[in-house]
Amino acid sequence: MFLSSSIAADLSNWIREVVWKDKVYQRLVDEWQINKITWGELLEDYMERFQSSCCPFPNLMETLEVLKSMQLKLGIISNGRTLFQKRNIHALKIAHYFDQIIISEEVGIKKPEPEIFQLALDRCQVSPIDSVFIGDHPENDIKAAQGVGMRGIWKRDDYWGEVNTEYKIDDLYEIIDIITSWEKTFE
Repeated sequence: MFLSSSIAADLSNWIREVVWKDKVYQRLVDEWQINKITWGELLEDYMERFQSSCCPFPNLMETLEVLKSMQLKLGIISNGRTLFQKRNIHALKIAHYFDQIIISEEVGIKKPEPEIFQLALDRCQVSPIDSVFIGDHPENDIKAAQGVGMRGIWKRDDYWGEVNTEYKIDDLYEIIDIITSWEKTFE
């Protein structure tokens, strides 16, 4: 299927606004007057198959290996459906790196709500001042984490333009240098 550039841009912007995929597929079926398949069938296909094509950011595994070797507590806070996110984490083979994995549907709160960040801090038994949140969404990740007292490292995404945070990265491996520089200031 091909989308006109205006419809594609509209859907792309709408999808980036962190909308559940059921809403996206409902809108797609309505706007394109698709009647050979339901939005529910599209959603089910997405939920069942996405994990087979998800792939990590470059240097994800290497970065996690180094962070874990530094004996840091690592966690994930992810907005999304529980089964869907767990399948993706499993497909990426990264669950064993994390002390806590918090998925919004499972806990009934989502980013940017401060309670989800506090839940992660409590479960990891760390204070906000000793914590950093790495994310790619300026509001839901960086601003929200900073709002509870955490440091924020923004994984740049050209879609958002510039984001107000001291730490910005293009490659995940840059996290190591940032954290190492923090540790040196406390020696």
